[in-house]
Amino acid sequence: MSGPFLLSARALSLKPSSTVAVTSRALELKRAGVDVISMSVGEPDFDTPEHVKAAAIHAIESGKTKYTPVSGIPELREAISAKFKRENGLDHAPDAVTVTSGGKQALFNAFFALLNPGDEVLIPAPYWVSYPEMVALTGAFPVPVPTHAANGFQLDPQALEARVTPMTRMIVLNSPGNPTGAVFPPDVLKAVAEVAMRHNLMIVTDEMYEHLVYDAQQVSIGTFAPEHTLTVNGASKAYAMTGWRIGYAGGPKAVIAAMNALQSQSTSNASSVSQYAALAAFQQHEETTQFIGMALKAYRQRRDRIVAGLNALGLKTPTPQGAFYVMADTTRIHPDELEAARIILDDARVAVVPGTDFAAPGQVRLSYATSMDNIEEVLRRLDELLQKRAQKE
Repeated sequence: MSGPFLLSARALSLKPSSTVAVTSRALELKRAGVDVISMSVGEPDFDTPEHVKAAAIHAIESGKTKYTPVSGIPELREAISAKFKRENGLDHAPDAVTVTSGGKQALFNAFFALLNPGDEVLIPAPYWVSYPEMVALTGAFPVPVPTHAANGFQLDPQALEARVTPMTRMIVLNSPGNPTGAVFPPDVLKAVAEVAMRHNLMIVTDEMYEHLVYDAQQVSIGTFAPEHTLTVNGASKAYAMTGWRIGYAGGPKAVIAAMNALQSQSTSNASSVSQYAALAAFQQHEETTQFIGMALKAYRQRRDRIVAGLNALGLKTPTPQGAFYVMADTTRIHPDELEAARIILDDARVAVVPGTDFAAPGQVRLSYATSMDNIEEVLRRLDELLQKRAQKE
C-alpha cells in the first residue's frame, strides 16, 4: 500500500511536548560522552522491595501467568479495598475497585467513562502534563485553575468555583502534586468537595504520591464527598514499582463498571505477575511500611538540601510538602523556561524539565529522586553557571 496515511484528528490534536528538544539534546550529549546529570526522571531511584520481587518470582514459578479478570484478581481488589479503608478512610467494596496497567490507564479510563465532547474540566495548575491532553482526547475542554509559588501552589476553592460554568463536569486533583509537591490541606479539600456537591461535579483525585508527605497531613477528598469522588492511585511511586505498571481506582460502582467495560475492549487485564507482586506490597504492609519509611527519610533529606541550595543561588524555590519534585524560578538565567532549561543543559550539563507543559512559565522542575551526591554536584554546577553569567554581564 502506498500513498500518504491520514492521521485522525484526535491524534493530530495532541500537542508535541515542549521537553522533546531538551531531552533529545541531553541524549546527544550523553552519546558524545558528556557527563550529564538528569534531574528530570519522575521515578524512585530505589529498587523494588525484596518481598515484592519474591512474590513475582513465586507467581511465575506457580504458573500464575494467564489472563485474569479484566478488573484484576479478586485477592488484589480485596487487598486494595482493605487498604482504602485502613489508610484513607474510604469504603470501597472489592467490586467498586478496578486494577489497571498503571495509574495513567486508570485516569484515561475514568475520563472516557465520564466525559462527553464539550464538557469542561477544572484542573489546578501547574499540573501534570497528561491531564489536559487526556481530557482533550475525549472532546472535553481542560480549564486551568492557577495556583502560585508565593503560597506553595495552594489551591483557592473560591477561585476554583469561580470557573464553574453550566458545562463544567469534573474537577481533577493531584495532591501531593506533580510537579509542585503541594499537599492540599483538609479544609481546602472539604471546601472543594462542597463545590463538587453544589454543582453536581465528579472529582477525579490522583493520589499516586500519598505516602510521600513531609510537613503536611494527607487526606483523601473522597472522605468528604464519596459519591462524587473517584480515587486513583498506583504502586509506582511509594513502592518503587514504576515498570510493573499497576494502577488502581476506587469509587462509585457505576463508574468502576464503565471503566471496566472500556478496559475490556482495550488492554484487558493488567499483567498477572505484576498483580501478584502488588498483592504482596498490600498484604505484607509491615515490610512495605518499613520500605516507605526508609525512602521517605532519604527524600526529606534530599528535599531540604536542594531547596536550601537553590534558594541560596537566587533560584526561588518553594519547599514542597510531598512527592519528590521542586519547582525553581529560573528567570534569573532566562525569562523563558525553555531557553533556561537549554542553558542549564548546555552550560551546566544538568537535565531539567521546563515548566511549559506544566503551565508553569519561568520555572523548571527538578526531581530529587536521585542521590545526595548528584544533588550536591548539580548545585555546584548551577553555582558555576550563575557565576560565569554574572561575569559576562
